[in-house]
Amino acid sequence: MRMSFGQEMRMAQKQVLAPRMIQSMEILQLPILALEERIEQEVQNNETLEVDEPGQDGTAADLTGLAESDQPPSNKTVNEMPLIVDQEHANQADFERSYDWSKEYPDSDDDRSRPSAAQIDQAGDRYLDLMANMEERPETLCDHLHAQLASEELSEPEQVAADKIIYNLDANGYLPMPLEELVDTDGPADQLARLEKVLRVVQGMDPPGVAARDLKECLLLQIRHDMPNARQLRMLVGDHLEDLAGNRLPVIEKKMGLSLDEIERLRDQLHALNPKPGSFFTTPVVVPIKPDVYVDQQPDGTWKCRLEEIDLPNLRISPTYRAMLLSPDTDPETREYIRRKVNSAQWLIDAIEQRRNTLLRTAQAIVDHQTGFLSEGPESLEPLKMQQIADRIGMHVTTVSRAVDDKWLQTPRGTHSLRKFFVGGTMSADGDEVAWDTVRMRLQEIVDAEPKDAPLSDDDLVEELTKQGITVARRTVTKYRKAMNIPSSRQRRDWKLTRAVTNGRITGEVGDPAADLIAEEPELDGLERSTG
Repeated sequence: MRMSFGQEMRMAQKQVLAPRMIQSMEILQLPILALEERIEQEVQNNETLEVDEPGQDGTAADLTGLAESDQPPSNKTVNEMPLIVDQEHANQADFERSYDWSKEYPDSDDDRSRPSAAQIDQAGDRYLDLMANMEERPETLCDHLHAQLASEELSEPEQVAADKIIYNLDANGYLPMPLEELVDTDGPADQLARLEKVLRVVQGMDPPGVAARDLKECLLLQIRHDMPNARQLRMLVGDHLEDLAGNRLPVIEKKMGLSLDEIERLRDQLHALNPKPGSFFTTPVVVPIKPDVYVDQQPDGTWKCRLEEIDLPNLRISPTYRAMLLSPDTDPETREYIRRKVNSAQWLIDAIEQRRNTLLRTAQAIVDHQTGFLSEGPESLEPLKMQQIADRIGMHVTTVSRAVDDKWLQTPRGTHSLRKFFVGGTMSADGDEVAWDTVRMRLQEIVDAEPKDAPLSDDDLVEELTKQGITVARRTVTKYRKAMNIPSSRQRRDWKLTRAVTNGRITGEVGDPAADLIAEEPELDGLERSTG
């Protein structure tokens, strides 16, 4: 083993970010609702920060630089040192500084007075009242099934097997794994037979179709023996479900010996069944939306953005702590503590003001570019990149990204995310840029106007878009069609209309439509056809 000692020079790239800059970026990225919560927390945690109510003396504006005015500049404290983004050492120094700060100024004070017994009782009563007024937890699928399971006469091992099945159901009520995966390796040999028996019990519970292992089994479980056409429905689902999903009705017609009208009536019956029996017990998550920016049309026809921060309080530095900071009677330790709190409060006030200015400038630049959308509708949406807005307002593109992140714009055409206005596009035949949203709208219009007896293939859709001056690839059309949940041309075909149009040619036979299905161009699933 050879050891050598010497000097070595290495180059490392570091980014220096002051804590004030970090806080400003965090505040800029917050939506209006999150900002309101952040301000409320800061007011509670920082005693030098208070809401500037109308009629109170003093404002936040005349306090700029207060934190530094009470004493001459000195050496930076530990908390004021810049944050060094050093990946090589994993920011160890910064974590140590944060830890020292937390020890010096903890969130809780051990010396504060303890609550009395009466205060504890009052807090307990308030907690009980709060619990009594809480919204009741909605019933889950597991709760619903276990309530029914209590009425079943099952042995203890069967109860355990039923719990395994119920707890492994997904959000749609399906059992996504085979029963073999629920068998314990060290369990008795009859586990699989017991699981199969209990599975039939669970599948007989409400909601119908629960604990199915695939869509076919789910639909079959919901077809009762007393339903009209139960036998045909079972045959249709059991043997021809793929043909039914692909709208290959002539093939089903030939194999089952039923007319197209009868098959469509059976299909309508199947549409009344629930393919996701567990979805009823899934509570959808509704995210509240509150506009951050409003846009109004001016008398001269232009559009102007405004911020309507009614629920956003005006903040200021507390006059009480301001006086303590300036008073010569305040001891140095207390003065240093107040100075740090005041400095933090002033940083927050400045960050909120910076957020307001940045957001307003960014939104106005977006609106100036997308006036066609506001005046004419979504079909006039123009391609836009964040770099274009960054260049227009003289800011970095990352600042623009933070400014529009999770922000909403209230327009006469509804509330839209600011990110919606940043879209790519393609070139038209005239050399103009066309947004992809416009392409999708044109595609939907063409599909809605197509003849239902002979729907347009993806190649035909490309040709129709070309006639409108929009040049796109076939795979792009296929990708957008699937994203918009538009079925393929085969699935969109109305076979009764096809039969009426071609009745003279096929002379009432059912073989030719099925042959047409085989001869029809297959779906390429987004891939270009081979030109070779």
